[in-house]
Amino acid sequence: QVQLVESGGGLVQAGGSLRLSCSVSVDITSVAHIAWFHRAPGKERQWLASYYDDHPNYSDSVKGRFTISRDTAENAVFLQMDSLKTDDTGLYSCNVYINGQDYWGQGTQVTVSS
Repeated sequence: QVQLVESGGGLVQAGGSLRLSCSVSVDITSVAHIAWFHRAPGKERQWLASYYDDHPNYSDSVKGRFTISRDTAENAVFLQMDSLKTDDTGLYSCNVYINGQDYWGQGTQVTVSS
C-alpha cells in the first residue's frame, strides 16, 4: 500500500515563505511521476509542480515562486513556496502515479493572510 503524508502547512503573511514536505512509503526513485497539487477554497484541485522522469515542471502560476525538490534517501518530496499570495491559500496535496494508479495524501492546509 502506497502512503503519502504531507506536512509543513500553516498560517503565513503574504510575501512570506513555507516549505511543505511529503513523505512517501515507497522508493521514490521508482516513481515516474510525483507532484504537488493545490485546492483553493471552493475551487477545483490544480496541479502546481512535479517531477516527471527526473525533470521538474511547474505551472505558470507558481513558476519562479515555488521550487520542488526531493530527497531520495528519505523518500521525501518538498515544495518550497516563496512570495506567497493570498490566492495560495488552500489544501496542498502530494500525488504519485504508480502502475496506472494515483495515490494521494490527506493534504496540509496553508493560509496566507493579507
